[in-house]
Amino acid sequence: MAKPSPFFLVLLGFGFFVATYNLVTLVIHSQNNDGEMELSRRSDSMIQRPNELKKSEGQRRPFHVALTATDSPYSKWQCRIMYYWYKKMKDSEGSEMGGFTRVLHSGSPDDLMKEIPTFVVDPLPSGVDQGYVVLNRPWAFVQWLGKAKIKEDYILMAEPDHIFVKPLPNLSRGDQPAAFPFFYIKPSENKKIIRKFYPEEEGPVTDVDPIGNSPVIIKKSQLEQIAPTWMNISLKMKEDPESDKAFGWVLEMYAYAIASALHGVRHILRKDFMIQPPWDLKIANTFIIHYTYGCDYTLKGELTYGKIGEWRFDKRSFLRGPPPRNLSLPPPGVPESVVTLVKMVNEATANIPGWEEGR
Repeated sequence: MAKPSPFFLVLLGFGFFVATYNLVTLVIHSQNNDGEMELSRRSDSMIQRPNELKKSEGQRRPFHVALTATDSPYSKWQCRIMYYWYKKMKDSEGSEMGGFTRVLHSGSPDDLMKEIPTFVVDPLPSGVDQGYVVLNRPWAFVQWLGKAKIKEDYILMAEPDHIFVKPLPNLSRGDQPAAFPFFYIKPSENKKIIRKFYPEEEGPVTDVDPIGNSPVIIKKSQLEQIAPTWMNISLKMKEDPESDKAFGWVLEMYAYAIASALHGVRHILRKDFMIQPPWDLKIANTFIIHYTYGCDYTLKGELTYGKIGEWRFDKRSFLRGPPPRNLSLPPPGVPESVVTLVKMVNEATANIPGWEEGR
């Protein structure tokens, strides 16, 4: 008897997830009533006064820290720094951090397996991501959630270029996950495209939160329902020229926000969840530094964004290998956020064994 071809198995697998999406969506919508929908909506006070959110009666609610990654040198050095600061903050007072997993979607083990807890999953079939590697993120979470044993009831979806500035508590509340609001995620300004994936009968476009999937602290049970939908919408958006052109590199962020709305999940928007230098100047009460943007300054401490500065720190300067130890500190006048970022990178690289050997 002839064995089925790999291509046929891939098609069969994707067909399963499409079916899962349709079934789960149907069940969720049939169970939601008006009272539950009203309960799931977040209020503006949640954004303005996050410290007033009630804690869960003193009961610890640990969350599992998970980030998706590739086996590229660029991804590896960021993961090593991120994991260093996770370990340093995990057992500190105020932390509710639980276990840690690097979800490696390269399909095979790499040389960080012994250093960082890692779960290997498959990448999308060749060509499916169309060069947009982030499209592998929702697919990686679908596989990890379906195969791994995760003891915590909550999950923090994080990224390699996150640094924990201080111990992170569980910021979610009841059935409401906690998320960071991104200024560039604007569902209401992209109503025509949003409606392709979130039709009018589902509710107003304002139900789609201005977020991505990271950072988000969410119940594991909720993410298990959302993840297949997130994956399917991401794939459909990438195949739709209008969506692909409009959303570009934040496409899967929109897909997560829409998928959550389809499952009736609204997020508490926590502006203190993280900062993004150089635009955010102070550390204040934040929990995470996200160093996605380049930081370029003159020697007088003046920002020269869009132009290479006399002093700079940009993660993209180290695509082929890790940054050296003991990076030069910014000149006087550079904001606290950037100074703290470089100091924390330097501390991590000084204490991670074998850093200068690269990976």
